[in-house]
Parts: sequence; structure tokens; C-alpha cells
Amino acid sequence: MSTYNSPTLEQLALEALLRNDAIDFSDLENLPTMLFPPLLLQAFKSRCTEILKATVVAWPFSYLPVGPLLKTAGVEMMQAVLGGIDILVNQNVHPRKKLQVLDLRDVHQDFWDAWAGREDGGCSADTLRKKQVPESHPTYTPTELLQVVTNLSLIFPLKEDQKCLLQWAQKNSESLQLICLKMKICVSPLEITKEVLDVFQPTYIEELEICSHEVLSNLRLFPHYLDPIRNIIRSNLNQIHFQCNDANTVTDVKRYAAKFFSQFSKLNHLQSLYLNGSHISYDNMKILFRFLKTPLESFSMTFFELSMSDLNHISKCKKLYQLKQLHFNAVVFSESCFKSLRILLENVSETLQSLQFEHCRMEDSQLKVLLPALSQCSQLNSIIFDGNYFSTPVLRDLLQCMANLSNLTVEVYPAPKECYDTRGYIVVESFSQLCPELVQMLMAKRQPKTIMFVTATCPNCWGCCVYDTKTSLCHCWQ
Repeated sequence: MSTYNSPTLEQLALEALLRNDAIDFSDLENLPTMLFPPLLLQAFKSRCTEILKATVVAWPFSYLPVGPLLKTAGVEMMQAVLGGIDILVNQNVHPRKKLQVLDLRDVHQDFWDAWAGREDGGCSADTLRKKQVPESHPTYTPTELLQVVTNLSLIFPLKEDQKCLLQWAQKNSESLQLICLKMKICVSPLEITKEVLDVFQPTYIEELEICSHEVLSNLRLFPHYLDPIRNIIRSNLNQIHFQCNDANTVTDVKRYAAKFFSQFSKLNHLQSLYLNGSHISYDNMKILFRFLKTPLESFSMTFFELSMSDLNHISKCKKLYQLKQLHFNAVVFSESCFKSLRILLENVSETLQSLQFEHCRMEDSQLKVLLPALSQCSQLNSIIFDGNYFSTPVLRDLLQCMANLSNLTVEVYPAPKECYDTRGYIVVESFSQLCPELVQMLMAKRQPKTIMFVTATCPNCWGCCVYDTKTSLCHCWQ
């Protein structure tokens, strides 16, 4: 016998509103506040631009995190949201509680998921009646202007929704406080970057990623705009280099790098530095670390080939001695580097929480140099070593060092070298035997929470074999 669930009064009210696409924000003045989130969701789902615009105008909370809903909505839905803001700002509308912050970032997805679950019967009405729109939004200098918060990725050509936002922002730059918290500058015309930095106040940028081979052409831009960017917390330098042609001498490159890196002396709040790419050379490491203003909490390098000189500068930089995260991914170290690397680990042993040597092609002799320092890192909660080549005896030594580190919650190790045949292919029987033995050895001293042994990438299926208390084989062996 089938059952019929009659629609609630709330559902009937929403359906009535959605049938009227000529709705005005004044029609929503008496709508209960708890109906606004589902109405906004339904407006997006049904692509009702006029209802969406009216809902934004009449939004009864101070904060509207609309970013997750705009991810796949299309430019016309972006225009409707911004059109609602235009009405609020330019027509001097005074709804019952004026919207203070429109957040275009992809945040608070859980809130919208909860309301979507409610429509599908996945959440009880009583539970969601208690749930309010998140009120914890970024706090800046008090202002009478409505704040529009976003992240920007400047990759040319710009997407249609980006063009829509930037054109709208330029038009409203005097009547709104436009805030970009995270900015990524990739290969794009210099004019676009200048226009964006003129509209979105650089003072509020907290994370800046520069991904460009045109650093030299941008050198005249960065000093002017980076000067007010004093609140950067995270900086990512991705695939940059300082050579524009083969005629550049080593002296030229050093001079360009010094001019660029000198801007870091103005970053009084920098906590995290990420270097991705192999074009920072000619003692530029020394230049970079000389200009660091504050101690870093996180330092990461990807796709680098480090010289002895580079590691010397890194290990002696006191701004790295309070690191909580130290990550090397696809970094190739010369044999002479490891004593300097050991010194660095000793200097950060009291603060380091996360350590990665991932795909660094390290071998037994190199790891042995680091073992005494690793055993001193008592605060470690995560260690990742996959993508290296260690024998079973040396892996046992490594696990002996890790056995006394009680804070560890995530451990990822490479499968022993003895798990491969002479051609480099995995020997399943050896893998299934050696990895459990290594885990049992560790369990004799402590109970690991998350531990994995991972093989090199299979050359046929590009998968890996993984042991994490059970053996999972790549597609070739399934």
C-alpha cells in the first residue's frame, strides 16, 4: 500500500512564489526568515533570475555565502545576484536587516547541503529550523559600504563569469568594498592585472600565487602593487624564472631576482611559502631568505633540483626554525645535501608537525644521514616518504625511529626495494609479505592510526599497490 506525503505549508508557499517570476523584493517583506535559504536554493535550481534577484535584495541575514551555488550556475545567475546588490546599493533599499557581506568564495557548502537535504527529506525540519545562515564572516575595518568578498584567478582568457564580475566591480568600485582574499596571477595581459588590482584593494589579499614566466615584464608592476599587500599570509611562487632570453648573464639574473624578492621584506605577516618550479637558481635562495621578514610556519618545495649551496642557505635561515610544516615533493637532492638537511631537521625538531619527502628518489645512504634528526621530531603528526627507494633493513631503522613518536596519526612509506623484480615490476608475493611484517614490528611498540606502504607507479596502468592493513593491488594484478 503506497503512502502519500502531503506538501507542507512551507513547500506550498515556496511553490507559489516560484510560479511568479515577476516577483519584487517587497513581496518578500513578510516571508519568515527560515524560508529564505530554501527559496534561494529553488531559485538557483529553477533558474528563476528575477526571484533570485528579489531574494538577494530581501535577504534577512547580514551574511550571504552564495559562492557554492554559483560554481556551475552560469553567467546569467551571477548577473542576477549582482543585480540584486545593485538594487540594494543604488536604490537605497532598506529591508528589515541589510545585507553586510556577499561572499562569492566557495565556502559554507555544508549549510546549503543541509537545506538541500531538507528538501529531499534527508534532514528533519526541527533540526534545520535551528540552523541559521553562517554569521562568521571575515571581519575588516568597519565600513558603511556593503562588502563583496571573492577569490580571483587571473588566467587569460578570462571566463565569462569573471568578466561579468570584474566589469560589475569596476562600475561599483566607489559604492562597495570589494575584497579579494586569494589572488592567483597567471599568464595574463599586464593591463588586466593592473585593472583588477586597482578595483580590489590589495590591502586585503591574504594569499597570493604568482604563476608566470613573465616576471621581468611585471617587475615594474609588483613594487607598486605589492607595497600595500602587507597582510599576505601565504605566498606561492609557481614556475617563475628571471631569464627573458639567452643573453642574460648570471649577474643580470641575480639583479632581477634581488629586485623581485626584495618585496618580501614588506610582508610582515607571511606564514607560508610555497615554491613550485626549478627556475630559482644562481644563489637566489640566499636572496629570497635574506628578505624574509617573519618566521615561517610552513615551507614547501615542488619540482626542484637543490644544490649544496641552496640547502646551506635553507638550513641556516633562522626564519625557518619555527616550521610546523616542511614539504618536499619531487625535489632532487645531491648526495652532499643531506648533512645540511639533517641540520635543518634538528633546528625544527621542537615545532615540526608535518614532514614530507615525496617522490624525492632518496636511497638508503641518504635516509641514514637523516635518521638521528628524525628521531628528535617529537611533535610530528604526519610523515610521508612514498616515492623513494629504501631497502627492508633501512625501512626497519626508519620505523624504529618513528616508533617513539606518539603524536603520529598519518604515516606513508615506500614499499621495500625487495618488492620489485630486476625490471622494476612489483612482486606481489613479496609485497604482501614484507609490508605486514613491517607493520607488526611497529605495532610491537605502539598502535599506528593510519599507516600505508605504497609502491612506485605501475608503468602499465599508472596505478599503485597499497598496503594499509590489507593489500590493494593496481589494475594489472586485479
